[in-house]
Amino acid sequence: MRVGVFTPLLSSLSLDEVILMLTRLNIDHVELPTGNYVGDSHCRLSMLESDTQLREFKKKLDDHGLTISALSCHGNPLHPDPNRAQHDREVSRKTILLAEKLGVPVVVDFSGCPGDSPGAKAPNWVTCPWPPEYLDVLRWQWDEVVSPYWIERARFAAEHGVKIAVEMHPGFVVYNPATLLRLRSIAGPCVGCNFDPSHLFWQNIDPIGAVRHLGDAIYHVHAKDTQLYTHNLSLTGVLDTKPYTQVRERSWLFRTCGYGHGTEWWREFISTLQMFGYDYVVSIEHEDSLMSAEEGLTKSSTFLNEIVMRKKPASAWWV
Repeated sequence: MRVGVFTPLLSSLSLDEVILMLTRLNIDHVELPTGNYVGDSHCRLSMLESDTQLREFKKKLDDHGLTISALSCHGNPLHPDPNRAQHDREVSRKTILLAEKLGVPVVVDFSGCPGDSPGAKAPNWVTCPWPPEYLDVLRWQWDEVVSPYWIERARFAAEHGVKIAVEMHPGFVVYNPATLLRLRSIAGPCVGCNFDPSHLFWQNIDPIGAVRHLGDAIYHVHAKDTQLYTHNLSLTGVLDTKPYTQVRERSWLFRTCGYGHGTEWWREFISTLQMFGYDYVVSIEHEDSLMSAEEGLTKSSTFLNEIVMRKKPASAWWV
């Protein structure tokens, strides 16, 4: 297993500056964004049209001993706005093709979320079974929108030798282990999980227990923590819609690894991943409102490098 970095936290830096920083931090794996919500600051899909750009890009990473753990195109391919959905689907399609050309085994994405009907204008995330029309919406979403898209997208990814790691994220139809496994049962084993414990903590889902449920469906892992604030939880619960910048008022915040849960928890998490067959990359994602990107990355890499077991160079364990 290896520690890596998801580079949007360093979007203000050039790729050369990112490489220099990662070398200094003893990090040799990167997860690169290609568009949609996460931007494309360090990996352009335009390389698909230029073999020269592709060779130069690969050489730059190889010369510095860097390996790409995943390409990420977090978007909403099921958005009820057809133009938005088509844009995000095209970024996903091209990301899979670029991953094939670069020899990257996994693409990270969101499941997406449709609206409540064919004429909807905005996504509709169903969170409760009553009143009963919510379950009607949920059935329509999965039967008419989720299943057709993901069956086709999984087939396309398999044809190009790439697996898709769906990140469980509230606001989308896949947000917990049960919905991830439901999607996988529909789309097949080409679709698995990008496991980010931070999104489970605030839902009161035990991430270590979730690893045991998901097992070999875990294709990639994010390293991000969450801290819950009891005083505010008693007022709002976990479904807190206040902006992340309102740090004093929120019931929970994303935190740098070790600032929500300590070394003992992270040791057990890493050990359980390995126990259930995961021997790939743990990719640092920084969204801590209380730390700069550089400080959060430095603290996370130091923290995780003391924990992650480096038995051998990380390669996709399913290959």
